Amino acid sequence: MNSKPAGFYDAPEGVDVRGRYDDEFSEILTRDALDFVARLQREFREQIRHSMDCRREAQRRYDAGELPGFDPATRLIREGDWVCAPVPPPIANRMVEITGPVERKMVINALNSGAKVFMADFEDALSPSWENLMRGHVNLRDAVNGTISFEDRERNRVYKLNQNTAKLFVRPRGWHLPEAHVLVDGGPVTGCLFDFGLYFFHNYAAFRSNQGQGYGPFFYLPKMEHSREARIWNNVFNRAEQWAAIPSGSIRATVLIETLPAAFQMNEILYELRPHSAGLNCGRWDYIFSYVKTLRAHPDRLLPDRVSVTMTQPFMRSYSDLLIFTCHRRGVHAMGGMAAQIPIRGDADAHASAVDAVRRDKLREVQAGHDGTWAAHPGLIADISKVFSAGLSQRDNLIGAVAREDAAGIGEDDLLERPRGKRTMEGLRLNTRVGIQYMAAWLAGAGSVPLYNLMEDAATAEISRVQNWQWIRYEAELDGQAVKVTVTPELFGRVVEEEMGRIEREVGGEKFRGGMYREACSVFVRQCTSPELDDFLTLDAYNRIVVHHPGAEARL
Repeated sequence: MNSKPAGFYDAPEGVDVRGRYDDEFSEILTRDALDFVARLQREFREQIRHSMDCRREAQRRYDAGELPGFDPATRLIREGDWVCAPVPPPIANRMVEITGPVERKMVINALNSGAKVFMADFEDALSPSWENLMRGHVNLRDAVNGTISFEDRERNRVYKLNQNTAKLFVRPRGWHLPEAHVLVDGGPVTGCLFDFGLYFFHNYAAFRSNQGQGYGPFFYLPKMEHSREARIWNNVFNRAEQWAAIPSGSIRATVLIETLPAAFQMNEILYELRPHSAGLNCGRWDYIFSYVKTLRAHPDRLLPDRVSVTMTQPFMRSYSDLLIFTCHRRGVHAMGGMAAQIPIRGDADAHASAVDAVRRDKLREVQAGHDGTWAAHPGLIADISKVFSAGLSQRDNLIGAVAREDAAGIGEDDLLERPRGKRTMEGLRLNTRVGIQYMAAWLAGAGSVPLYNLMEDAATAEISRVQNWQWIRYEAELDGQAVKVTVTPELFGRVVEEEMGRIEREVGGEKFRGGMYREACSVFVRQCTSPELDDFLTLDAYNRIVVHHPGAEARL
């Protein structure tokens, strides 16, 4: 009997696999694949650790009163005339991209959706349980090979890929997240290296035959705060290309600008990734979350109700405009963000209103100069495509056509302008309902959840969490009340109790009692009332979904 915690996975020296053994998973967790992941972990773990230390040091400065800004030391990079590598022809047109978790049926439907790109998400849209992660890698391997299918017995239907499908991008987790089911030299492997390493190892060869151009695989990179993190990714890509003996620059990646510090580092991030860059994306929901988290010690930066924090807010518009200017100056895509609305069945008026809101949002994006955008649901792709197709005027993208020189003067004050709007009791209640219900779904294994006619993921749940924390921390005064009402722990406690009752009524008593709602409430409330704001809601909850299988009993 193998006494190692790795069970029956054929792990190389120094690697322990603590997740449940499964024959199908073992096709992904081969000895060579695990060795590749371990090599990446060993080479880059100290650089990653240093970058995370730098993040914490920067946050200490912000907590002491400093504000983020452009780095004087990299002024020459911002002012230089360099450009990134040319856009690969297979992904020149990214007019509409759909995102979602790596569930089997979702992968098929997204690739068949009519979108130009499907971003398979191991991050915000996925609850990173061992089962979800490993089945996701099996699903992506089968999708790349063209063999993926799904039998829906309830509907008596089999799902398969169409002849023409979306281009596949993969989003690994951020630098801050560990993969606790796999240890390298006694410590958990970095989540993003695990996600990237397994996907690249098993699928890079399929992209060699991409019309003979050798472009791909393609990735989305989340949660960066500084160009030093982009430098690590570029080195990871170089190492992977060298190992696979594929041309330098084959791997391409789009970086989500979804943290406030990264908004001041857009040029520097592109510069570090210039042989591998596929542009930048406005990760608007995480960006709002990061605004609060970064400026958590600044009581003059309270957000209004989250529904008021749209792309028309001056600080959000400046961020979008600067991203377009920066990307087009450097010759790469400037991707728009996610409109969270989803189709509403059974209410024609509400559905029409939701579709109209999406159209208006996408019209604003393409008129501003974005080359493409994100859809939250396949049912919205046709409407979004019409808007962007008209805006692109038969072009693949707006690179070279829209320069946005008017955005060249956007400065630190523009990116840091204070949000405008009201703070209301209904905003507090909605944050609480959404946060608890999302966390209940996440703990139960679902990372992307439709709630109140919007698609919620970890990013939108984070807004609910940090906004509640901010309002409680600074006793925000609520608008629209007959008498003065401030948000205190006592008021929040009453709101939680009332909203838990509403959730139980909405979902039904049996489902409520059988679900993770009370545990989710405990996690969410603790996070909202903690004296210090934790960096990530899901990082705190992650240990609750880690399940180690230390023995080989399942195979005996």
